[in-house]
Amino acid sequence: MDDSLPRFSWLPVFAGLAIVAATAAILLGMGRVPFCTCGTIRLWANEVYSPENSQQIADWYTPSHIVHGFLFYWFFWLIGRKWPQGVRFTLAVILEAAWEIAENTNTVIDRYRSATASLNYLGDSVLNSVSDILAMMAGYGLAAVLPVGLSAVTVLALELVCLWAIRDNLTLNVIMLLHPVEAIKAWQLEIAPKP
Repeated sequence: MDDSLPRFSWLPVFAGLAIVAATAAILLGMGRVPFCTCGTIRLWANEVYSPENSQQIADWYTPSHIVHGFLFYWFFWLIGRKWPQGVRFTLAVILEAAWEIAENTNTVIDRYRSATASLNYLGDSVLNSVSDILAMMAGYGLAAVLPVGLSAVTVLALELVCLWAIRDNLTLNVIMLLHPVEAIKAWQLEIAPKP
């Protein structure tokens, strides 16, 4: 056995799953719906401007959470290179869970509705939030095993596919939340269904 390779530990995996369960409990306590109120559970919600967006297991914003995983991996590698991998992974899961909780507060929901093209956003279902955290964990895992160049290409591809498909991605989402640009919002709304 090569001693230079880090040994795998299940402890960070169990810690991550415990954080996911705690986040689900917090979101339920905040009054978030467990599943889509449409009465069905789907693997994929394709329509961005539908009541099922952010309610099902995955949607067009799932790639953004995968990108979170890559970014968190790189961030914690930069600031904590000597920290054990399990610690960095657990911190990434905590950060993503904190975002899922914050994203589902009235303040952030109202910000999405006023500053972005998500005019009818009502927050995530608990199922969607849990899936988003799991997507981040998958992105983190990919970043841990892929070469840096392939990781960068993967992130760029995910961003470009979402930009092409729905005129939104993590980059635009951050821009619109922090400093809304009306021209971007108008461009995004061009593909929204007309009332």
